[in-house]
Amino acid sequence: MADSKSRPIIVIKKIVGHAGHHGGAWKVAYADFVTAMMALFIVLWLMGSSTKVKKAVAGYFNDPKGTGALLGTTLSGTGVSDAIASASTDQLQKLKDKLDKEIQARKELVKLNKQIEMTITPEGLRIELIEGKNGTFFQSGSAQLSPSGQELLSLLASELKTLPNSLLIEGHTDATPYPSTSGYSNWDLSADRANSTRRLMQQDGVRSNQVTQVRGYADQMLRVKSNPFDPSNRRISILIKNDSETVPTLLAANVVNGLTPLPGAEKTSATAKKGAKAQGAQPATKTAAVAATPVASSAAKPPAPSTASPAKPAATAPAAKPSLMSKFKDMLPGGKK
Repeated sequence: MADSKSRPIIVIKKIVGHAGHHGGAWKVAYADFVTAMMALFIVLWLMGSSTKVKKAVAGYFNDPKGTGALLGTTLSGTGVSDAIASASTDQLQKLKDKLDKEIQARKELVKLNKQIEMTITPEGLRIELIEGKNGTFFQSGSAQLSPSGQELLSLLASELKTLPNSLLIEGHTDATPYPSTSGYSNWDLSADRANSTRRLMQQDGVRSNQVTQVRGYADQMLRVKSNPFDPSNRRISILIKNDSETVPTLLAANVVNGLTPLPGAEKTSATAKKGAKAQGAQPATKTAAVAATPVASSAAKPPAPSTASPAKPAATAPAAKPSLMSKFKDMLPGGKK
């Protein structure tokens, strides 16, 4: 008994430690999952987007520097449009070479080779007929074409009439004031020369809707700015545009008679018709209400009880459930909230 009391009591405590840190592998897996979901939503959004958006995205990956602002204020600069522009430039270059050869083949026009300039610009092929000191393509101080001017414009018209491109004709003069007491000025002369060019080219086959604009600039766009009185400032510019769009033709007689509506007239007429229907429906309703009101009199009999069954409410179509694609679009930035 004495030995048992003298023995010390030994208490064994087991300390259970935490397991080692498992690292950040789960973060990598979660990041991969989120990235895959984002890619899925982007693909689904592109599948339901318009053609314009698809072209913008494709153009950005083809040419990031030139297509970033496609969906902004301008719609220029896609990968596809760059290819179309280069093809159009090649066609204009071939046209320029062909016109050069035809001008060189004519003895009357070879002498005027230095006064005919053809340059390819971002807008298209610009052909400039530069006047000489005593007049080359027009009679001096007049909108009457000279024989050389008629021959050259006929040559140009024979080639341009086969193109789908639209044309723009500009008239320019130098800063020398036009001597006239009737108010005729350089503005009138430049516009008349441009219009004479249009008239002759259309007589030689250019389509009536191919020439979209005829402008007269007088001396506001000088070729030689350092010398406003230089004779080379007097010129005619014919621009062959890159695009092939044409301006719709509106006959003045049809517009006056109401046969051809002006742009935007259809919307205005539709709005006016709706307003007329709404105004015409109100008097009819009031008349029906007055007619339905019984006239009070001492001899009037009480109205007979109505046996008609109450009208059933019109059946409404069930609201369409939002599709899966619309839900995905709402989840994207810029979607409905």
